[in-house]
Amino acid sequence: MLYFGTYFTANSIDTASSTTSYTPVTSTTAGTSKFVATSGANLALCLYKDNRFTQLFGSTGPSRPVPLPTFALFTIRDCLTIFASFNLPPLLAPSLDQRMGEEMKKYVGAASVAQFLAPAGVQIFSTPLHLLGLDLYNREGVKWQERAQRVARDWVKGSLARMGRIIPAFGVGGVVNTKVRRELMGRLE
Repeated sequence: MLYFGTYFTANSIDTASSTTSYTPVTSTTAGTSKFVATSGANLALCLYKDNRFTQLFGSTGPSRPVPLPTFALFTIRDCLTIFASFNLPPLLAPSLDQRMGEEMKKYVGAASVAQFLAPAGVQIFSTPLHLLGLDLYNREGVKWQERAQRVARDWVKGSLARMGRIIPAFGVGGVVNTKVRRELMGRLE
């Protein structure tokens, strides 16, 4: 549900944009409208999922409401991931294409490389937000120094774990989505 809703929204924005700007229907956008729409869809679905997961798998004892700071941190985390998954790859691809050797281009396109690197790379920055949000929920009344130590301790392994989750969803998923959309929209053209 989460990924279907997010990709459906991104594809709808690309289709609407190509229709209103009279560009090929296979083209994709990287603008503000795509970021706002995909972030909105992803946030609504992801915050619901995170709320349920935090309550199901969080601290022991009875579940309690997820605090607003945790929701805020998860929102920023997800906006970073959405930007890196849907807006950044089309912006990075031309630069990568210039830097890639001809031999490498035979095997993989710059757009695909950007689609894998951007969502994975942003996890280095978004994982501390994720860890802090979880810590705020799981450990009430803890000093900020202790929270910072916990986040720093888990940053590398948390980043790697989040990359392992994001690469299939937005790396592989993004490349497949682009190819399927291009093929289907190409038939309409």
